Amino acid sequence: MKKTTQKLSIALLVFSIAFTANAQTKRNLKQEEANKKLVTTFYQKLFGDKDYSVIDKYMTPGYIQHNPSLADGSEALKNAVQVWLKDTPKGKVDIQHVAADGDLVFLHVKTYGQTGKITAITEIFKVKNIKIVEHWDVIQEVPAKSENAHPMF
Repeated sequence: MKKTTQKLSIALLVFSIAFTANAQTKRNLKQEEANKKLVTTFYQKLFGDKDYSVIDKYMTPGYIQHNPSLADGSEALKNAVQVWLKDTPKGKVDIQHVAADGDLVFLHVKTYGQTGKITAITEIFKVKNIKIVEHWDVIQEVPAKSENAHPMF
Protein backbone atom coordinates (compact mmCIF):
# COMPACT_ATOMS: atom_id res chain seq x y z
CA MET A 1 0.00 0.00 0.00
CA LYS A 2 2.82 2.36 0.91
CA LYS A 3 4.55 1.75 -2.48
CA THR A 4 1.33 2.45 -4.35
CA THR A 5 0.88 5.71 -2.48
CA GLN A 6 4.47 6.70 -3.24
CA LYS A 7 4.02 5.86 -6.95
CA LEU A 8 0.78 7.82 -7.05
CA SER A 9 2.46 10.79 -5.32
CA ILE A 10 5.36 10.69 -7.80
CA ALA A 11 2.96 10.44 -10.74
CA LEU A 12 0.96 13.41 -9.45
CA LEU A 13 4.16 15.40 -8.92
CA VAL A 14 5.38 14.67 -12.48
CA PHE A 15 1.97 15.54 -13.93
CA SER A 16 1.88 18.75 -11.90
CA ILE A 17 5.34 19.81 -13.09
CA ALA A 18 4.51 18.99 -16.72
CA PHE A 19 1.18 20.83 -16.52
CA THR A 20 2.76 23.88 -14.90
CA ALA A 21 5.57 23.98 -17.48
CA ASN A 22 3.06 23.69 -20.32
CA ALA A 23 0.86 26.43 -18.84
CA GLN A 24 3.86 28.75 -18.55
CA THR A 25 4.91 28.24 -22.17
CA LYS A 26 1.45 28.48 -23.70
CA ARG A 27 1.39 31.52 -25.97
CA ASN A 28 -1.50 33.92 -26.42
CA LEU A 29 -1.22 34.48 -30.18
CA LYS A 30 -4.14 36.91 -30.24
CA GLN A 31 -2.43 39.11 -27.64
CA GLU A 32 0.89 38.84 -29.47
CA GLU A 33 -0.79 40.04 -32.69
CA ALA A 34 -2.34 42.96 -30.81
CA ASN A 35 1.07 43.81 -29.33
CA LYS A 36 2.68 43.71 -32.80
CA LYS A 37 -0.03 46.02 -34.15
CA LEU A 38 0.42 48.44 -31.25
CA VAL A 39 4.21 48.61 -31.67
CA THR A 40 4.21 48.91 -35.48
CA THR A 41 1.54 51.61 -35.34
CA PHE A 42 3.50 53.49 -32.67
CA TYR A 43 6.74 53.16 -34.65
CA GLN A 44 5.23 54.42 -37.92
CA LYS A 45 3.47 57.33 -36.25
CA LEU A 46 6.58 58.40 -34.32
CA PHE A 47 9.40 57.81 -36.80
CA GLY A 48 7.49 57.95 -40.09
CA ASP A 49 4.76 60.51 -39.46
CA LYS A 50 6.79 62.53 -36.92
CA ASP A 51 3.83 62.58 -34.53
CA TYR A 52 5.44 63.05 -31.10
CA SER A 53 2.08 62.88 -29.32
CA VAL A 54 2.08 59.09 -29.75
CA ILE A 55 4.71 58.85 -27.02
CA ASP A 56 2.08 59.84 -24.45
CA LYS A 57 -0.55 57.62 -26.04
CA TYR A 58 1.48 54.42 -26.42
CA MET A 59 4.13 54.55 -23.66
CA THR A 60 4.06 54.68 -19.89
CA PRO A 61 5.65 57.87 -18.50
CA GLY A 62 8.27 55.89 -16.59
CA TYR A 63 9.11 53.35 -19.26
CA ILE A 64 12.49 51.66 -18.93
CA GLN A 65 15.07 52.54 -21.59
CA HIS A 66 18.05 50.25 -22.28
CA ASN A 67 19.65 52.46 -24.95
CA PRO A 68 22.66 53.88 -23.08
CA SER A 69 22.34 57.28 -24.77
CA LEU A 70 18.85 57.93 -23.35
CA ALA A 71 17.47 58.31 -19.85
CA ASP A 72 14.42 56.36 -18.69
CA GLY A 73 10.99 57.85 -19.21
CA SER A 74 8.87 59.22 -22.02
CA GLU A 75 10.04 62.83 -21.58
CA ALA A 76 13.64 61.84 -22.40
CA LEU A 77 12.45 60.12 -25.57
CA LYS A 78 10.32 63.12 -26.58
CA ASN A 79 13.29 65.43 -26.22
CA ALA A 80 15.61 63.10 -28.13
CA VAL A 81 13.36 62.35 -31.11
CA GLN A 82 12.61 66.03 -31.66
CA VAL A 83 16.36 66.55 -32.12
CA TRP A 84 16.96 63.35 -34.12
CA LEU A 85 14.03 63.88 -36.48
CA LYS A 86 14.36 67.63 -36.93
CA ASP A 87 14.32 68.50 -40.63
CA THR A 88 13.70 64.90 -41.70
CA PRO A 89 10.81 64.29 -44.07
CA LYS A 90 7.77 62.23 -43.21
CA GLY A 91 7.62 58.83 -44.85
CA LYS A 92 6.84 55.15 -44.61
CA VAL A 93 9.00 53.30 -42.09
CA ASP A 94 10.67 50.26 -43.69
CA ILE A 95 10.00 47.49 -41.18
CA GLN A 96 11.62 44.38 -42.64
CA HIS A 97 10.51 41.91 -39.97
CA VAL A 98 8.22 41.92 -36.95
CA ALA A 99 7.83 39.15 -34.40
CA ALA A 100 6.39 38.72 -30.94
CA ASP A 101 6.97 36.36 -28.07
CA GLY A 102 4.68 36.94 -25.13
CA ASP A 103 4.92 40.57 -24.09
CA LEU A 104 7.98 41.28 -26.28
CA VAL A 105 7.79 42.67 -29.82
CA PHE A 106 10.83 42.64 -32.12
CA LEU A 107 11.31 44.91 -35.14
CA HIS A 108 14.05 44.70 -37.78
CA VAL A 109 14.11 48.10 -39.49
CA LYS A 110 15.93 49.43 -42.55
CA THR A 111 16.51 53.17 -42.37
CA TYR A 112 19.00 55.93 -43.04
CA GLY A 113 21.10 56.88 -40.04
CA GLN A 114 22.23 60.34 -39.05
CA THR A 115 25.19 59.97 -41.41
CA GLY A 116 22.83 59.33 -44.33
CA LYS A 117 24.02 55.72 -44.71
CA ILE A 118 21.67 52.74 -44.71
CA THR A 119 21.31 51.49 -41.16
CA ALA A 120 19.91 48.30 -39.64
CA ILE A 121 18.05 48.62 -36.36
CA THR A 122 16.71 45.87 -34.16
CA GLU A 123 14.13 47.22 -31.73
CA ILE A 124 12.68 45.27 -28.83
CA PHE A 125 9.63 46.59 -26.99
CA LYS A 126 7.95 45.18 -23.90
CA VAL A 127 4.19 45.73 -23.80
CA LYS A 128 2.03 45.59 -20.69
CA ASN A 129 -1.62 46.66 -20.36
CA ILE A 130 -1.67 48.06 -23.92
CA LYS A 131 1.34 50.33 -23.27
CA ILE A 132 5.03 50.16 -24.10
CA VAL A 133 6.86 49.79 -20.78
CA GLU A 134 10.42 48.92 -21.82
CA HIS A 135 12.72 49.28 -24.85
CA TRP A 136 16.04 47.91 -26.16
CA ASP A 137 17.73 48.60 -29.49
CA VAL A 138 20.81 47.72 -31.50
CA ILE A 139 21.83 50.06 -34.33
CA GLN A 140 24.36 49.19 -37.04
CA GLU A 141 25.36 50.94 -40.25
CA VAL A 142 25.30 48.62 -43.23
CA PRO A 143 28.94 48.30 -44.31
CA ALA A 144 29.99 49.00 -47.89
CA LYS A 145 31.68 45.59 -48.06
CA SER A 146 30.60 42.32 -46.47
CA GLU A 147 32.68 39.23 -45.74
CA ASN A 148 29.75 37.06 -46.81
CA ALA A 149 27.05 37.04 -49.47
CA HIS A 150 24.16 37.42 -47.02
CA PRO A 151 22.44 40.79 -47.01
CA MET A 152 21.48 42.41 -43.71
CA PHE A 153 17.85 42.63 -44.87
